[in-house]
Amino acid sequence: MVHAARTKGAPADRLIAEWFRNHRFAGSKDKRAIREHVYAAIRACGPVPKNGRAAMLCLAENDPDLALLFDGSNYGPAVISPDEQAAEGGIAPEWLEDRLIASDVPQVMAEALLGRAPLDLRVNNLKLTRDMVDIPVDKLFTAAPQGLRVPVGSPVESWDAYLAGEVEIQDSGSQLAALAAGAQPGETVIDLCAGAGGKTLALAAAMENRGTLIACDTDRGRLSRLPERAERAGVGIAETILLNPGREAEVLGQWLGKADVVLVDAPCSGTGTWRRNPEARWRLDEGELERLVQLQARLFALAATLVKPGGRICYVTCSLLDEEGAGQVETFLAAHPGWQAQPLELPAGTERGAGLRLDPYSDGTDGFFVALVTNAC
Repeated sequence: MVHAARTKGAPADRLIAEWFRNHRFAGSKDKRAIREHVYAAIRACGPVPKNGRAAMLCLAENDPDLALLFDGSNYGPAVISPDEQAAEGGIAPEWLEDRLIASDVPQVMAEALLGRAPLDLRVNNLKLTRDMVDIPVDKLFTAAPQGLRVPVGSPVESWDAYLAGEVEIQDSGSQLAALAAGAQPGETVIDLCAGAGGKTLALAAAMENRGTLIACDTDRGRLSRLPERAERAGVGIAETILLNPGREAEVLGQWLGKADVVLVDAPCSGTGTWRRNPEARWRLDEGELERLVQLQARLFALAATLVKPGGRICYVTCSLLDEEGAGQVETFLAAHPGWQAQPLELPAGTERGAGLRLDPYSDGTDGFFVALVTNAC
């Protein structure tokens, strides 16, 4: 698993599933314990550990019960020797911790990035309101207008409400990011980096299923999941367009200067999603971050060509790093006279540069940067 992280191989969840397939003697309780220990060890280590044992030793340093399991028995790991070195703890590799510090991410906020993620739903207001939804567990309202929080592990995809398209699984921060676009019924809206369409569906609901909604992405596999999701949600206005990486403008020529709003949910480092994917901080390096920053700037500029006079761009990243958030907006505005940042009135978030930053410590959401810029020309 450590080797896979270093070489950008298979993700941890896939490797764990493969191990379970090859070790069928493990019961459900054992599998749960193994999974929990693996992810706890990943969260506990800052830099990439030397190996899996070093990672577990790091975890055991603060868990006496776990340390006792290193007893050399048939199914237990070898006894810990006095000169053995545990992996180094921390938030992330040193260079990445430095970037977080430079972006004014305090220690408590950084630590919250490695907690356990909640399970949030978005109630589909094309079908009902969140006061009306009937689900078989206790629920809490979140800051997002249609957001619910339910117990982690709830089998949402088997619920009648999910099968009827009344709810979608979506972090409340992601819901607020889509809300920031201010999509209205009858508008022409382009979701430039739609992925599997979570924000696309939220935009369609905000548009009351009226208008033109274009969902674009370069990932055929992810984008192909949107039509089925849209049908379940009762969304009839979402059209998908597969883009060629680096040649997006060629396919979008007919939409130049036509959009009321373009949502740029740009590919990013994912620092705001470490609660869900803690090993991502081991797979990121400075070269990859720079590539992503350049890609974000290019997509931001592309969005500007798609917006009609008086239109707007909602720029979003699931990152807390300034070079992917506030810095991108500052660079864009400096290069595009006539564009201006607009204040956002969301029910959560903290001002950061020309936008807002959401984070798990302050807002209970994944980490996001959100900004809205308008073209007054």
